[in-house]
Amino acid sequence: MLGGAVYLYQRRKYAELLEQWEQEYIPQRYSFKNLYKATKGFKESHLLGAGGFGKVYKGELLSGTQIAVKRVSHDAEQGMQQYVAEIASMGRLRHKNLVQLLGYCRRKGELLLVYDYMPNGSLDNYLFNKDKVKDVTWSQRVNIIKGVASALQYLHEEWEQVVLHRDIKASNILLDAGLNGRLGDFGFARFHDHGQNLEATRVVGTIGYMAPELTAMGVTTTCTDVYAFGSFILEVVCGRRPVDTERPLEQMILLKWVASCGSRDNLMITVDSKLEGNFKAEEVKMLLKLGMLCSQSNPEHRPSMRHIVQYLEGNVPVPSISFDTAGFGIPTISNETVTQMTTTSSTSANFCFEDVTILFGGR
Repeated sequence: MLGGAVYLYQRRKYAELLEQWEQEYIPQRYSFKNLYKATKGFKESHLLGAGGFGKVYKGELLSGTQIAVKRVSHDAEQGMQQYVAEIASMGRLRHKNLVQLLGYCRRKGELLLVYDYMPNGSLDNYLFNKDKVKDVTWSQRVNIIKGVASALQYLHEEWEQVVLHRDIKASNILLDAGLNGRLGDFGFARFHDHGQNLEATRVVGTIGYMAPELTAMGVTTTCTDVYAFGSFILEVVCGRRPVDTERPLEQMILLKWVASCGSRDNLMITVDSKLEGNFKAEEVKMLLKLGMLCSQSNPEHRPSMRHIVQYLEGNVPVPSISFDTAGFGIPTISNETVTQMTTTSSTSANFCFEDVTILFGGR
């Protein structure tokens, strides 16, 4: 009788959801039992991070492979088949600068996503964590920017579908053992056939990285990813978030401040002071000009990721650009938004207008 009770307990402990339509995704599916054991029962000591979209745990499979397991809550089966299909699609993405999604597991009211483990965590932690002992050097920052650009070119132009990431920022760039940048967190990603006309959609993203046409009309295209990438370039070069309410008013919006410094031919003062002057001035000017080029108000004036990669590799010079702030998609930050942001521990805010919610902090 005791043995039967133990059997029932173990069965409930590792119970999963597995429906008939999931049979085609079996190669991407992990058992909850294996993930539970890999993370030592999802112990707090294995917690890598947490946000509004779930917790991430470090794990090690019996094969010795290190993984990161993200637990995401879901309260309905509606749309789950399509969601799992997209997860399977993401699992087929192959690029050295993408965090590899290995598979998933469904159990009761939660979805578990299994990724390659990135031992050095997020770039965000290196740029903004004052307690971080070591920093990323200038050459490493340039290499990270180039790597993310290459990954976005692959997503936009080289894969079988067009993949829009929709949340490019330093906290979603993870660093592998060699401090190479890998774009991760595809929770907002959308897939489209090449040549398909894109329709307006729900507004998702993070303040400071969202293009004006996205916030105004809900239009998401490769151009909105390019805008976010421009904000990311400025973030990495300057060591500042796109919107920082702790800065003086004239420096609060990074894009506006860089444009102002550029108009006075004084771009060097915008470089991250933590670099202590250890950078190449010509590379700084090129990257800041490119970041501004990506941040223009008119999406048709922004370069494609293919052109961006050519600029970064030095194959084509970055076009001349005016630093007149009227030409850029400067974020509009209301007093209410500033108040909300200053009451949180982070200066970033994730917006999701579909259900009119605001999520503060990292994802």
